[in-house]
Amino acid sequence: MQLALSEAEKAGQIAEVPVGAVLVAENGEILASDHNQTIKKRDPTAHAEVLVIRGAAAKIQNYRLLNTTLYVTIEPCVMCMGAIVHARVGTVVFGARDPKWGAAGSLYDFAADNRFNHRPEIVQGLCQDACAALMQAFFRNRRF
Repeated sequence: MQLALSEAEKAGQIAEVPVGAVLVAENGEILASDHNQTIKKRDPTAHAEVLVIRGAAAKIQNYRLLNTTLYVTIEPCVMCMGAIVHARVGTVVFGARDPKWGAAGSLYDFAADNRFNHRPEIVQGLCQDACAALMQAFFRNRRF
């Protein structure tokens, strides 16, 4: 999660919403790490989670990311949880909940919906205070 926090800080430094993500293989190898870049890339899908899914899939030459673990600073949104389900990510570990956009338990709970053919394990609250503080500082600074 420390690497995800470092990625989130990079996003904040370029005026992107500070979200960072890291995708790790079952053997512990880091497959990809990235941060939000929607403004920089002019791409509404360039969330940290989507970027690491794309990067990892390219690296292993497979769109199925079985038995991987995604570390992300903030609870994934609906779009990102959809990508996580489609990619068959095994576990999602996130720091702070997102009551406005979260789809891993806050607003929606994709992982608990048995209508999907894949449901990742969800672990929440890792480095929660540090993850929440990054977001709070970012939005506090934008208001002034």
